[in-house]
Amino acid sequence: MDRNRRGWALRYLREAIDEIKIVKKDERAFDLVVDALRKAQMAVYCSLGDPSVINDVISEMIESGLPQNNPILKFLVEIERSINYLEEVQHTYVSDIFLKESERLIMLASQIVNVIMSLYPED
Repeated sequence: MDRNRRGWALRYLREAIDEIKIVKKDERAFDLVVDALRKAQMAVYCSLGDPSVINDVISEMIESGLPQNNPILKFLVEIERSINYLEEVQHTYVSDIFLKESERLIMLASQIVNVIMSLYPED
């Protein structure tokens, strides 16, 4: 992992965590939940490689409906489905279930990024 992708992954994670904190304080900021999940997703994409290629792979996996055996791919499919669901729902408030699930997904993204970064220490 190069320094640029590492920097973007960490930035996306920080912003995702900050946005979830804002939503916890003011549930009217529902749009930030989707934004936070997208940023957590991008953090993982950046840590794995080219985000556009990873996005294409995940889209194909969702379209094919095949089960994912790899835990990271399974997570990425789950986060994409969650984002799509939240974008369709268009609630004006965030239920506790949505918020807790979003927090869980962001923390999982953080753990994945940290593990990948530990495999590629900075120069």
